[in-house]
Amino acid sequence: MRKIALVGSLLLAGVLSSGLVHAGKLKVVEVITSPERTKLLQTQLADFQKANPGTTVELITIPWDGAFEKVLVMFKSGQIPDVIEMPERWSALYVKGKQIEALDPWLKNSKDLASLQKAVREAGKFGGDKTYQIPYGFYMKALFYNKKMLAQAGVQPPKTHDEFVKAVETVSTKLPGKYGYCLRGGKGGGFEWITYPTAYGANGAYFDKDGNSLYSTPAFQKGMQMLVDFYQKGYAPKESISWGFNEIVTGFYSGTCAMLQQDADALIGIAEKMDSKDFGVIPVPLSANGKAYPNTGFAGWAMTSASTNKDEGWKLIQHLSANKQNIEWAKLVGVLPVHQGAESDSAFAGEHWAGWFQTLKQADKYVQLTPPVYLPEWGAMYDKTMVENGQELLLGKRKVADVAKQWSDTLSAAQHKFDAAK
Repeated sequence: MRKIALVGSLLLAGVLSSGLVHAGKLKVVEVITSPERTKLLQTQLADFQKANPGTTVELITIPWDGAFEKVLVMFKSGQIPDVIEMPERWSALYVKGKQIEALDPWLKNSKDLASLQKAVREAGKFGGDKTYQIPYGFYMKALFYNKKMLAQAGVQPPKTHDEFVKAVETVSTKLPGKYGYCLRGGKGGGFEWITYPTAYGANGAYFDKDGNSLYSTPAFQKGMQMLVDFYQKGYAPKESISWGFNEIVTGFYSGTCAMLQQDADALIGIAEKMDSKDFGVIPVPLSANGKAYPNTGFAGWAMTSASTNKDEGWKLIQHLSANKQNIEWAKLVGVLPVHQGAESDSAFAGEHWAGWFQTLKQADKYVQLTPPVYLPEWGAMYDKTMVENGQELLLGKRKVADVAKQWSDTLSAAQHKFDAAK
């Protein structure tokens, strides 16, 4: 008789002692967690088991804080699952270590995944020619704005980057006790230090033609300095130096700050707390050259090379990634769905989703920019180094030129090594 063992929020010791390889059983690890998404994943896994008699699936949920380190320990100790949820910035590390499996032998014959968007297929290759992950949705930035606060300050929703900077300043100076921008200085704040440098860089790249990081350029450093100025001039709350996702979302819907640049997952919490008429969502502001470069991230499902049940593991990935399940997932999690035509679903209609689909439809104007997730060094740079150094910048402990040189040296070396290995 089949059963599904659903294990929530395990301590690492429990994970490591569970014995992760058993004949006829699939072990699945989830790392970007919430009670609601875990419940949906449990339901989709149960449906998979109904369609695959004899298969036992065990879900191991690891809370996001510390998940990167815990998964590393799992792999190093040999306690390896069959299928794992992978944020895009982790994957290159495991591709380099030959720890996740190329999925092309199965993908090429999959009717269920034939309608995947081209961008989805390319994203899962991480700069190579093999597919190591099936993304379940894109995290693309758009600009949330509080309609009442902007009206009170006498400014319009910003269409250009210069208008955005001016609007942040105006709200902060005209509305006592309010701030123009919800800055994410804590956990996950690496996106701040890529979003605005690339906006000022305005060329849709992180490296020049010789593989040198553009953080060494004045344009990228201008974007870094903008964030420092926002914080030090009081255009963002002082406590925002330690804000993570939940805090910036709360800061927006509580009316503490007027604008927030975030992915569609923020829409879920904001829509629950604010009247739909009180806020809007528009594409990210245009750079000086008339284009915008929204940084696009993703997460998805990968299969480990150590799995002894690869065919079953693929079946599970295919099931979770199929159109029906993906639409359910995208609605709840707040990601852009991965199949062609998915935007026609009624759940994605209306004003608040329009900003993202406008971005997708005007690809010549809004050029999606994926960070260099193919570099094994990128995950630690984004999740740890940029957050720590960014806080030092906000507090005035270091200068932009100094930090930019450190980042540029690290990324340039990583890119040169990657190019030499091709």
